Amino acid sequence: MIFASLAIYLTAMADAASHTWPGLALRLASRAALNPRLAADLLRVVWAFRRRNWWTRAPFLPLPDTTYLRWRMYTAYGEEDAIPPLEDVIRFVRWRRETMHL
Repeated sequence: MIFASLAIYLTAMADAASHTWPGLALRLASRAALNPRLAADLLRVVWAFRRRNWWTRAPFLPLPDTTYLRWRMYTAYGEEDAIPPLEDVIRFVRWRRETMHL
């Protein structure tokens, strides 16, 4: 019940910033709060996409390299500054799990 309320709250906050990376992250977090398998899939993808030697540069978080992320968005959506739709991200992480048998 608490997770459902949190998910509703996070979704409402994310809708206000729906076309930003933080907004996408909030919407994914709200979906992951309701679906543990999706949460695990998302964590695996985040870890797989992390920048090399991420611990050596600020902000010292395992985030993807900006150049790589922009290239991925360009090859997928035709724009370097594109932000993928929520359902595309969810479909990708599920496809990755099923294809790579993770």
